Amino acid sequence: MIKKSTTALAMAAIVTASAVAAEDAPMVSVKRLSLETALTIAQGAVAACRKQGIQIGVSVVDRDGTVQVQLRDTIAASITLSISRQKAYTAVNFNAATSALGSRADTPIGRIDGLVMSAGGIPIQVGGALVGGVGVSGAPSGKTDEECAQAGIDKVIDDLEMAM
Repeated sequence: MIKKSTTALAMAAIVTASAVAAEDAPMVSVKRLSLETALTIAQGAVAACRKQGIQIGVSVVDRDGTVQVQLRDTIAASITLSISRQKAYTAVNFNAATSALGSRADTPIGRIDGLVMSAGGIPIQVGGALVGGVGVSGAPSGKTDEECAQAGIDKVIDDLEMAM
């Protein structure tokens, strides 16, 4: 019994030491979406909305909120690009679906330029790590925007999880 407790304590010390070492490391590794993967996500979102007869704009951003890919379907309004980018940016900065942020829209945080806290933005998480975000605009409802965004992520999620 004592040996088992000593082993557990030793393992806890190793885990703690590893966490401290990681915090003190001079560099960290960051996973990023490839251009091809970001494009597949955007195209998947457009295709999902097209199946419903809806034309959208979609933006895929990296984990910092910088646009990697932006597509606007043939007759989607030009404003869909700006809104989709802001939804994707908001999703990665809060690491949450924008549909979950609606209650914050009327707070000082919700009034910060560049944030859109209405449904249609989703963070892209792989193995618990944030790797990007996708935002969709142009559907008659935010719920449909979010469903199309999720359809884009679903096109690549298995490959992303296998890559981790």
